[in-house]
Amino acid sequence: MNGTTHGEPNISDLDVTQVKLLAEQCIVVDEEDRELGARSKKDCHLNSNISSGLLHRAFSVFLFDSNNRLLLQQRSKEKITFPEMFTNTCCSHPLFREEERGGAEGVVRAARRKLQHELGIPPKQVPAESFTYLTRILYEAKSDDVWGEHEIDYILFVKRDVSVSANPNEVKSHRYVTEEELRELLREAEREGSGVVVTPWFKAIADNLLFTWWSQLDSLQQFQDHHNIHKM
Repeated sequence: MNGTTHGEPNISDLDVTQVKLLAEQCIVVDEEDRELGARSKKDCHLNSNISSGLLHRAFSVFLFDSNNRLLLQQRSKEKITFPEMFTNTCCSHPLFREEERGGAEGVVRAARRKLQHELGIPPKQVPAESFTYLTRILYEAKSDDVWGEHEIDYILFVKRDVSVSANPNEVKSHRYVTEEELRELLREAEREGSGVVVTPWFKAIADNLLFTWWSQLDSLQQFQDHHNIHKM
């Protein structure tokens, strides 16, 4: 189980592959999404740093097929934060590298990279122009006593038919759902003892925004808001 040793997290019992990813350099931002520099993924996800205000840039991809079904994933048990929870198609971070910095264009490049890493979706199947950047949310959530999230999260929609070959170190399961099937999953997550848990950012988006957007997948431009950051 996760704990701390002399102020440092105990990572000896965590998955080796996931621990290696903790060295990645995330983009640190202020609450206006202005870039401040870089910190490791490890630093950005420690509650001890989050409580001091450390905030980083992230993205959430919602991928729909031609039948308007949403691709969900269940995070693997190896994930350090929010393991085995159901969530949207792909959730991750742009890295502090030239091609992934600078806002939405960099975020889309990162999203294409991570769709391939997590779900085996070839980048050519999700070209940059197929993404719709809708808005940004700011949220904070604890995974456990040690790890958590504090992110400005870019919401990206894409409607494409893709091939999926999930990376088992990242994804335990995946499936396409209709609107009603997702509503039922969310209801099940509310039932005590169901064993179904959804990530806090996905729940916040689903509770407040998702179904309005989903009903208008072919006219999403009316919902684009690149000026405001919505606190959840």
